Amino acid sequence: MSETSTKPYLLRALHEWCTDNGYTPHILVEVDENTVVPTAHVEDGKITLNIGYLATNQLVIGNEYIEFQARFNGVTEDIFVPMGTVAAIFARETGAGMGFEVTPSTPYRPDAASTSKTDDAPQDPPPSAPRGHLRIVK
Repeated sequence: MSETSTKPYLLRALHEWCTDNGYTPHILVEVDENTVVPTAHVEDGKITLNIGYLATNQLVIGNEYIEFQARFNGVTEDIFVPMGTVAAIFARETGAGMGFEVTPSTPYRPDAASTSKTDDAPQDPPPSAPRGHLRIVK
């Protein structure tokens, strides 16, 4: 059995530390083809994202990805960040945090158990170009 990465555990711990101390946790992400972020805010292939609870909706810091919704210029965006693309987490107010090695990411693989009732219809094959995996359900 291969050992899991410590990166997601450290990210969750530092996120909790920032929150407990009243700081705003931010992550620095190296954007690649598997990263779903607003491209208008990407500079030099990188984006800084506020992952505080007040700035996000449905934040999930999983072992393979970080996923949430956030508003950019008044528009709600679905964000998907593979764990390998996270270069750092830090507190905006103090800069305290930790840097990480960036590793190649893999496309999102939803769990079979996480399907909803609206998924009864046949699904299209995945497109050749990467797209966001999230959709709005009314």
